[in-house]
Amino acid sequence: LSILLSLLVPAHATRSPDCGGILTPSGLSYFAEVSKPHAETILRQDLMASIVPDPDVSPEPISRNQVNSVTVAELSLTLIPDAGLRLSIDVDLGITPTPSTTKVMRLSILSDLHVEMNPEGNLEMVTSACKTSMEETQSTEEMESKSSSSDVEKDINVDKICLEVSKLLLLPNEQLISLTAQFPITPSCQVQYLPLAAPMFSEQGITISLQTTFQVVGMAIPLPVSPVPFSMPEPATSSPSHLTLAFSEHFYTSLFFALEMAGAFNMTIPSPLTTATMAQKITQMGSLFQEDLPVTLQAVFRSTPRVVLEEGKAALKLFLTVHV
Repeated sequence: LSILLSLLVPAHATRSPDCGGILTPSGLSYFAEVSKPHAETILRQDLMASIVPDPDVSPEPISRNQVNSVTVAELSLTLIPDAGLRLSIDVDLGITPTPSTTKVMRLSILSDLHVEMNPEGNLEMVTSACKTSMEETQSTEEMESKSSSSDVEKDINVDKICLEVSKLLLLPNEQLISLTAQFPITPSCQVQYLPLAAPMFSEQGITISLQTTFQVVGMAIPLPVSPVPFSMPEPATSSPSHLTLAFSEHFYTSLFFALEMAGAFNMTIPSPLTTATMAQKITQMGSLFQEDLPVTLQAVFRSTPRVVLEEGKAALKLFLTVHV
C-alpha cells in the first residue's frame, strides 16, 4: 500500500487550490482596532527605554527629555491594491523635559507591508518602507524653542522606531505560520492547509488560495486532481462580514474520503429488533435462528461520499451497505 501511495504522491502535489479566504476591508479595520493594545505595549517598551543611554557606550549625560507615557491614538491598515498594506500609527508621547513641565508630542509612523512566501513554504509579513515624523501638540510651557521637537527626536531616535516596527509583526506572522499547522479532524485524521502563493491584495480585500493535504495515521492520502478549477468567489459588496471562506466540492469530497479511510463512518448501530420480530417480516429469519436473539446493524460505505454544492444548499450523498 505504501508503495502505491508513494507512486501517486507526485500527482497529488500538482493539485490546484481547493479552498481559500478573503479578509475584507471591514475585517482589516477590525483587526487594526484590536491590535492597538499590543502595539502600545511594544512601543511603550521601546520608546520609554530608548532615551536612557548606556554609560559604557556613550559618555554623554543622560537626556533631560523623559518619556513617561505612551498612548496609541490611532492605528489603521489600508489596502494597497496589487502591493500590500499601509500601516499608520499615531502615538502620543508624554515628555517631561523638567520636573515642572509636561508636553505631548505626536509621533507618526507610516510603514508599507507586504506578504511573501519564505523558503519553508510559510507566508511571512515584512516591511518594505517606513518613515516617522514628530510634532508637538500640547505643552504646559508658554514659550517653546523651535528646536524642542528636534531635540526630542534626537533623544528618542525615532529613526530606530522603524526597525522596531518588525516587532509588531511577530504576532501576525505566528498566526500565518499556524495556518499551515496540522489540524486534527479525528484522532487518526488530520488536515493541513498549504498556501500556493502570496495573497492577492485588491480593493475587495486580501485573498488567499489554499490547497489541502489530508493525512491518516501520519500518511498523506493522495487525492485526484480537482475536475473543476477552483477560484475564489467575488465578495458581496453589501456584506458586513469580516472574513469570507470558500470551500470547493473537491475539498468536501476529499474530506469525506479521508474520513472514510480513517474509519470514521464505520458504524455499529444497536437496534431494538430481535430475530423473532424480524421473522415476522422475513420468514427465513425464523429458520436461521431458532431462539430469539438481539439484532445489530453495521453500516459500511461501499463508495466514497460525494458532496454537491448548489445555490443556497449543499447535498451529501452517502452510499451505504447495512449488514444485519
